[in-house]
Amino acid sequence: MSSPAADPSTSCALGDHPLPSAQRSALAEADELAGFGTDVSATLAWAIGVGAARDDDRSLADDWSFLAAVAERDVAAARILEPHLDALDILDQAQHAAVGPDLEAIGAGPGSSWGVFAAEGAGVRLDARDDGSGWLLTGTKPWCSLAQHLTHALVTAWVGDERRLFAVALRGPAVSPHDGPWHARGLRQVVSAPVDFASAPAVPVGEPGWYLRRPGFAAGGVGVAACWWGGALPLRAALLAAAQRDGADQLSRLHLGRVDTALWAARLALRSAADQMDAAPAASDRAPDPGILAARVRAVVAGAVETTLAESARALGPLPLVADDAHARRVADLGIYLRQHHGERDLARIGADLGQGRGAW
Repeated sequence: MSSPAADPSTSCALGDHPLPSAQRSALAEADELAGFGTDVSATLAWAIGVGAARDDDRSLADDWSFLAAVAERDVAAARILEPHLDALDILDQAQHAAVGPDLEAIGAGPGSSWGVFAAEGAGVRLDARDDGSGWLLTGTKPWCSLAQHLTHALVTAWVGDERRLFAVALRGPAVSPHDGPWHARGLRQVVSAPVDFASAPAVPVGEPGWYLRRPGFAAGGVGVAACWWGGALPLRAALLAAAQRDGADQLSRLHLGRVDTALWAARLALRSAADQMDAAPAASDRAPDPGILAARVRAVVAGAVETTLAESARALGPLPLVADDAHARRVADLGIYLRQHHGERDLARIGADLGQGRGAW
């Protein structure tokens, strides 16, 4: 039931031109890489190369098309790549805002692998304090993906009642990543577990609150949605193959039609958001709020991928889930990855913004 990855210039393209040459080369390397997505070390090494070779003149449509193309090949690979690129984007934004950290102080360089750890959890807290000679992180940070594999991370920590972003090395004696609990059946190799910090040296990135206020925060959230969308495309391809078989009935075409229209609408939402966010610096004061725009797009894409998972399960039955490793892994990986969308809670936030007069069409 598995379908080979389609040409990303047609299936994943959100812009009107081919992907930049560096991204096309990276996809070609991914197609030749043994263990792409399943071997964390090999995939991270590839991701570091991707980050180092990116073209400066790429657009958001380029970035999101590339992430979608990676997820089309392997969902876990996109889950490994996306936070590394997001961290590099955040560091670039900090440099442009003249709040960039001294990365040499934490031993970071061109070969570093990065995560972004910004989640909060009940019963745990990460605090930051300046002891006069530098900043130190103490406490526990939950949901730190791949912390045992990464060299560095951007981490939010509490400074009093405010959160501030810090860059920190993960391989020092003051940092202890947990190896679980992680009993996931999807994204099994992308372990997301707590990390304990015991006065770990760190360097601040921007003032308190900068991480959430910075230009680019909303775009980073849509990048995750682009991964969801690209990860669902091979399921559409499997439905298309089923609908083209001899003896295919109306139901197989119905399932395909539902998935096609849902993913088509999600593609339009992603493309529109890329155009609007790229134009935002020069836009008028009538430009849409990027946070609301991102929330809407994530909701549209998440709904489309949920539809794809449900319709493909009905249309294809149990066989590919038990006999096709790539298909079964994709379904399980997408199921976990989609939980980064908080469903009704995220929709309620959109409703709250609308109720307060924001987010007019």
